[in-house]
Amino acid sequence: MVFRQRRELKRARIEIIPMIDTMFFLLVFFMLSSLALTRLDGLPVDLPEATTAPRVSASEVTITIDRQSRIYVNKQAVQLDSLVGTLRRLVSGRAKDTSVVLNADRTVPHGLVVSCIDRARAANLHRFAIATDPEGTTTGGTP
Repeated sequence: MVFRQRRELKRARIEIIPMIDTMFFLLVFFMLSSLALTRLDGLPVDLPEATTAPRVSASEVTITIDRQSRIYVNKQAVQLDSLVGTLRRLVSGRAKDTSVVLNADRTVPHGLVVSCIDRARAANLHRFAIATDPEGTTTGGTP
């Protein structure tokens, strides 16, 4: 009886280059998708610095007051006189505990910020947070 010689088995190899390509693709995909999910309702303003300010999660209403004292509600320009009506339309049908974040430039007069808070209270909004720059990394220039 004659036996055939067995074939020599090749050793299996794991190719790492396609695995690296796949992991890099996944990393880029998740980075870009997380940036697309970020809500940016405010406009760029030069915020005042505060080192002890707590972090606030995303709000439903953002009031921005820029350097020229123009008022925006979620990036929509509004006049101070029409702020109450705009806020009432925006929060109609939402929960009563809707929070409002105020992004006011550091050069804006304090009275204008107080007027915006007063008008937001007239629109039945009572939870406020004032946005600050916690690390002192302002981008809007010098005051």
